[in-house]
Amino acid sequence: MTDEQARRPVITSQAVRALARECGVTESQIREIVSLVGVDRASIMREARLLRKGEN
Repeated sequence: MTDEQARRPVITSQAVRALARECGVTESQIREIVSLVGVDRASIMREARLLRKGEN
């Protein structure tokens, strides 16, 4: 494990499920967003809503 991997913030499975349900996207999509923007809840929600809006 590299130093970068060791320091990467994690998000719990419970938080992933809650965010996915709240934003109307899949858990997989939430995990992908987290890998891109980190674990800031507001950033995750913004990106998830944009993703959902783009799918419609």
